[in-house]
This record gives sequence, C-alpha cells and structure tokens, in this order.
Amino acid sequence: MNILKFKTNVFKTTLLRLGIVLFLMSITRIVFYLFNSENFSNVGIWDFTLGVYFDLVTICLVFLPFIVGSFIPGSQIFIKWKEIVLKVYFHAMNSIVIALNLMDVEYFKYTYKRSTKDLFTILGAGEDFKQLLSTFVYQFWYLIILFIAFVTLSIWLYNKIDKLEKVQSTNWKKQSLNFLFVPLTIVLARGGFQLKPVSPIDAAKFGNPENTALVLNTTFTMIKSFGKNSLEMKSYFSEERAYQLFNPIKHSNPSNLLEDKPNVMIIILESFGNEFCNKKNNEITYTPFFDSIVNQSLSFEYGIANGKKSIEAVPAIIASLPSLMDNPYISSSYSDNKINSLAHILKNNGYYSAFFHGATNGSMRFDAFSAQMGFDDYFGRSEYDNDDHFDGTWGISDEYFNPWTALKISTFKTPFFATLFTISSHHPYYIPETFENQVKEGPHPICASLNYADYSLRKFFEAAKLQPWYENTLFVLVADHTPATNDPVYAKKKQIYRIPIAFYHPKNSLPKKREKMIFQQIDIMPTILDFLNINTKFYAFGQSYFDNKERFAVNYLEGVYYYFFNEFLVTFVDDQKPTMINFNSDESGSYAVPLTIENHIKAIIQRYNNDLIRNRTSVK
Repeated sequence: MNILKFKTNVFKTTLLRLGIVLFLMSITRIVFYLFNSENFSNVGIWDFTLGVYFDLVTICLVFLPFIVGSFIPGSQIFIKWKEIVLKVYFHAMNSIVIALNLMDVEYFKYTYKRSTKDLFTILGAGEDFKQLLSTFVYQFWYLIILFIAFVTLSIWLYNKIDKLEKVQSTNWKKQSLNFLFVPLTIVLARGGFQLKPVSPIDAAKFGNPENTALVLNTTFTMIKSFGKNSLEMKSYFSEERAYQLFNPIKHSNPSNLLEDKPNVMIIILESFGNEFCNKKNNEITYTPFFDSIVNQSLSFEYGIANGKKSIEAVPAIIASLPSLMDNPYISSSYSDNKINSLAHILKNNGYYSAFFHGATNGSMRFDAFSAQMGFDDYFGRSEYDNDDHFDGTWGISDEYFNPWTALKISTFKTPFFATLFTISSHHPYYIPETFENQVKEGPHPICASLNYADYSLRKFFEAAKLQPWYENTLFVLVADHTPATNDPVYAKKKQIYRIPIAFYHPKNSLPKKREKMIFQQIDIMPTILDFLNINTKFYAFGQSYFDNKERFAVNYLEGVYYYFFNEFLVTFVDDQKPTMINFNSDESGSYAVPLTIENHIKAIIQRYNNDLIRNRTSVK
C-alpha cells in the first residue's frame, strides 16, 4: 500500500512526522561515522541500535510540545492555525537538530567528543565566533549543502504527510485516548523508568566507551549539559581514607639544580601533538627547531595532556587542575573558586607575572582567568596594537607576536614568570602569503601550519637570546593538546592525549635526557616549584618530576575517566568495574586492574568533586 494514499488519524500523522526526525538523525549519524570512522573501533549493529535509542530520547525531549499540541482538538479554524504553529515548530527544531549533528562531523576531530554547551561558552567569549564564522563557512561548505539538502527533504516529507486524508475528531472524549501517548513520551524522554534520567554516560555504560560519540547525538549532549553545572559528591571512602590514597595538598622539595629565583617562561604550543612533531631519529617531523630544543632538554616519552581543548590546558599547566567534568574548568560553575596557581605562589616569592596570548582579547576568557590566577598583566591583540599583523581569524600571527613577546619581557623586572600561548597552528591553519611557498606540506593541513609555527618559535628564541634575562630563565615547552588526525593510530584513546613536554635551561643546568616515564600537564607546576628551590605548601593534582611515587596521568571525556600508569590505560565508567589495556601494545587484550589502581582513581575523583564543590582547592 502506498503510504501517501491511505487515510490516517492524528496519532498516525504525528508518528509519521516524528519518523522524519528519526530518519534524518540516523542519516546524520551515518555521515558522522563516514567522516570519522578512524576514531571508532569494532563498530557493529549494536552501536547504531543504541544510537536510535538516544535519538528517540532526544526526539521526546525536543518535540514534547509538538506532540501535546498535535492532540489538542478544536474547531476547524483552530485546527488550521494550530497546524501552522506546529509546522513552524517542527521545522525550526528539526533544523537545529540537523545543524548540531552536522556541526560535529568536523568539530569532533578536534575534541573527540560530542559538543556540549561549553562550545557556546568558548565561542561566545570575545570575538571568536564572529571571526571564525566566515572561515568555517568557506572550509566546510559541504556540510552547509548537506544541511540544506536534509532540511529540504524534511519539508518535502512533511508536506507529503500533510496531504494525507486525515480522520480527525473535534470531540475531546474521542481524542482523549491520544493523550495516553503523552505520558509514554515523558517516560521515553527520561530513557525509561529508572531512578535517574538517561545521560551521556550511559552510552559508555551500555556500549563500547571507544564508540560513545558515535552512539550519542549532539542535540542530546547539548540538552543534558544545560543545567548540569554541578559535580556530584563522592563517598567511595571515608574522607580520611581518601586523603591517604590521594592527597592534593603538596609540599615542594627544592632540587637545587638551578640558582635561586631564575625567571620562568612557559610556552604553550597550539596543537603540537606527537603525531607531527617531537620525532626521534629519521622520523618525519614538521617542527625541526622545536625538536632541537627538546633534544637539549629534560623531556618525556609519555607526555600526557589533561584535556582535548586549549581552554582545558591553561588551568592544568598553570594551576595543576585538570578538567575532570563535562565542562572545562574555566567555563564551569566552579571557575571562581580560590585556587593556588603558579602565578599566585610566585608572586608571594617576589616574581612579576604576565600572560601573553596573541588572540583577540577575551578569547576563551584567558584574560579574565589569568587575572584570577594572579598574573599581574595580560598581553593580547589589543596590547600588541598593530592589526597589520592580524591573521584575519584568531589574532596576531605568531611570526610577529612571538618576538614581540620576547622584547616586551625585557621591560619587566626580574625575576619574572611569563606564559606565552601561541595561536597560528590552530584551525583554520593560517599561513601568511609570504610564507606559503616555504612551509613543509604533509598528510594533514595542520602540517604546514605547524611548520610555520615552528618557524615562529625560532623567531622567539632568536629575539630572546639577545636579551639579558635569557641565560637565567627556565623554559617549559608544552603542547596544549593533540591536533586533529587522519591516522587511525592517533585517533585511539590511548594516543589522543600524547604530547611533548620539555624543560630547557640555556646554561645546561638541567639533565638532557628523554625520560621514559608518564608526565602530564598537571605535573608542570609542582616540578617548576622544585626547580626554583621554593619551599611552599600548595594544592595540586599533579606530582613533581622529583616525586618518587608511581607516575600516573588522568583524563575525562564524555563520562569516562582515563587513567595512565606504567604502560597501561585504565577506563573507568559510572562506578563500574574498570578495564585496562596496554597502551604500547598493538594487541587489544585486556588485563585485570589492580585494586590499588582502582582505589587511586576513585580517590582522585572523590577529592576532585568534593573539593571543587566545597571550594577547598587551595592552601591557606
């Protein structure tokens, strides 16, 4: 029977209309998978079936007003106007659902998760959204074409259903049975009759954690992230036992390797992941100057980022505070907590501090957050005050901003603590026309951009070497996060956090070696304090290089905790029994998780959640 010729009632019409949404959500999931298939492993029919479940939950959440409105009877005139309102609501909501899912087709490559409300927080800060919009439209035009095609298809199908001959009663009693569908919709919007409504973490709970982003849809993660500003108090152990297992209250241990009170310069390098830089022997690299500095430094085989976004890197590096929650710390409801940042501690020891970021002021709220962390000054695009060097998207090109930073530092009193966050190797991978024929191309568009950023880093050091402060400065070079990739190897959870981290001192006061140990971004602050020979008590989730305790690294993504130790990666989801693999092995075999490791993970989570909730993330 031709579905477009039979008679139907309001109930069937409503289901057909909602079927359009479900159909298009499934299509956008397939598009998402085709563009990002290398990021998922052992994909099967269960992943897509579970995806349909989350789509149905999303439809019930978004289209509940549409469902209720569809069943309200009335006069012919009322029905006519009601249908117009329902049609507008349907296409508006359906277009948003399609747009969000298509947006993550490309944005996922940079975050490795479905987007949440923090995306709007990040883009809404400063001029980032306005500056990036034209670039995204230009580069991802095919997504716009898909969006238009899907919306057009949705309108066509809706109109076809509209033309069906409907059997519709104006009697409330005869229509009352249709309203039984409303409570069923509410139940499905919760995900079932369980105690708590379904959340993104259930995708990892019921499926393969590696495929969580495939199972979810962006509309669902967006909805669930709104109003979810609070962490949950944890009580795995008594408070006393939790502190025994993991205590964030630290005391520095002077290393006496450097003279007292050397200057400190942290350079946070945008997207300098291990895939394209920090290479050994004859491996292909796009950052030869950076590699030469690393070879003269104390560096680490297993450098680990504590997030997948730039906004997550700054609190980790400067305050030893990871983002073990759905929102980055800077954009969370805890961002006004009192924290012991490196800037605060060094200020108490006679240091002047400044934060440099060539982006438009307000970008990712770094200017406000640097002030909160205790930096004396912030220098961005406004302070540079020469838009002839504006890249048209993010800010002042590194080629100009980097050496300007070195010269500006020379006006500071010593000792100083400065942080430079580079921008040019960020999407859309801007390269000046004068440099386009000089860069080294590679398998991914970022390769040429990294090569340009490496040239710009060289410009910084060339300028810095001429300054009187250079010889007595401890340099820390660290990537903010790994870049997008086309290589399935670097798309796995065991690789997406691997970055270079190096400590360099021009006087060769530090050991020149590549330690085969785990060293994460949150370890930088405790290590610097030991290098500076400062005796102080502080709050930190990381541990110093000089700490003889077992090394570890911790991350969080879409409800899943990832914990690195030795050569193993432990996955911990929703208080279930953790699983473990060897992250250096090509084999997919799993291992039993030692109880000491499971307890350590739980203690970290308990301290993180409870301390942030109680605003106890500092030492008085």
